[in-house]
Amino acid sequence: MPFNLPIALTWLRVAAIPLLIAIFYLPNSWLTPFEKNLFATIVFVLAALTDWLDGFLARRMQQESAFGQFLDPVADKLIVAAALLVLLNMDRVQVWVALIIIGREITISALREWMALLGSGKSVAVHMVGKLKTTAQLIAIPFLLLNDTLFGWLDCARVGTWLIWVASFLTLWSMFYYMKKALPQLAGKID
Repeated sequence: MPFNLPIALTWLRVAAIPLLIAIFYLPNSWLTPFEKNLFATIVFVLAALTDWLDGFLARRMQQESAFGQFLDPVADKLIVAAALLVLLNMDRVQVWVALIIIGREITISALREWMALLGSGKSVAVHMVGKLKTTAQLIAIPFLLLNDTLFGWLDCARVGTWLIWVASFLTLWSMFYYMKKALPQLAGKID
């Protein structure tokens, strides 16, 4: 297992998950509800920025690796799922949204594993629609975590809700895209 700066940043994203969750369980005497929302938003945004940074550095420093390509999307999925569960627990996101996003991640991960076993893993390689889905999620979640009014007029809860609905649509679209790409190979291999 290689270890370099890009992979360290990816591991940092995974390590941010318990911190993100723990912030909301701190006593109100330590942090006010607003401070909890703010700190959780900052942790999530910094973690999301490492998603871009680790890939950029891996390409720039010529440190791309199979392990890094495996770990990066896993880290994305873990932090998004953790944030969604926190938001669900605080009643800031609907159950159907969390089910669509988390269910899609499980489905596509299983599909990719199955396709790799069939020797057709490239047919379900990451596509632009998957990247759009991830970007939409990484933008929507901070608004939902902050759950406040910015600049006296920007209702983060409302904007976050709209954006997570868009992210849910993109999530379903990307799932159907990958399943459609895999169908020809699967149809010939299913007994």
